[in-house]
Amino acid sequence: MSETQRKPWHGVIVATSLQFDADGEADFDAYRDNVAWLVEQGLDGVAPNGSLGEYQSLSWEERDRVVRTAREAAPEGFTVMPGVGAYSGRESRRHAQVAKDLGCDAVMALPPNAYRADERAILEHYELIAGVGLPVTAYNNPIDTKVDLTPPILAKLHSEGLIVGVKEFSGDVRRCYEITELAPGLDLMIGTDDTVLEVGIAGAVGWVAGYPQVFPQACKELFRLSVARDVEAALPLYRQLHPVLRWDSKTEFIQAIKLGQDMIGRTGGGCRPPRQSLTAEQEKVVREATQALIDAGVN
Repeated sequence: MSETQRKPWHGVIVATSLQFDADGEADFDAYRDNVAWLVEQGLDGVAPNGSLGEYQSLSWEERDRVVRTAREAAPEGFTVMPGVGAYSGRESRRHAQVAKDLGCDAVMALPPNAYRADERAILEHYELIAGVGLPVTAYNNPIDTKVDLTPPILAKLHSEGLIVGVKEFSGDVRRCYEITELAPGLDLMIGTDDTVLEVGIAGAVGWVAGYPQVFPQACKELFRLSVARDVEAALPLYRQLHPVLRWDSKTEFIQAIKLGQDMIGRTGGGCRPPRQSLTAEQEKVVREATQALIDAGVN
């Protein structure tokens, strides 16, 4: 796909982690430096204030500044697609308006997650967000939100003009085919780092990804081969990366990815409470898997 054809939510969009200093305050200088590095690495964009960015632990002011910082580091053509997840549609709409005011290209929106919302609540939620006027990509993460954006619901949201794409994080690759059948114009985006090949083959046009901030070149190549359906070339790389990619689907995904950032010489650092550091056993597994890739020359 040529650059002129690429929509802002296409390609490899990095779900960025947020750095904190020793006092637990957001380190915007470190975050800006990490975004600038991702630009240098040739990634297609960033999605700040997503789950990996610990949005739940941030104040509105901090969330605004994260988006502003990403925009300041982003050259023309580099996507900034903030997450606007919040307990209420009014809050999500407010974050979407800030994103628009700061010149962002699109937003990524979780469904309402204060309770197990029904279809009426989901539709109203996305109506509020879409009313701001930016393209909206849905983020289906039933593991965290307890609200499942099923293929029929996604098709309804798309037919109503409320969403342009979906980051599919259910882990159920089978539903990707049903999404395409029910909403052929809805762009499918890989949501879990450990289903890149499977969802790429199923027709994905984007990957909202965590591990490209640790292994950017390898992840770019894996995405390219996956969406090209070049299984023969993709599978060896996929197998090589999978011991780290699978951490993206675990509860400790933020800690694992931040450890990887530290290990390659970037700044990852710790998390804000209530997230705790990895246990000694978890850290050993992540560290060994990451170091094996580093030793193999993966970058």
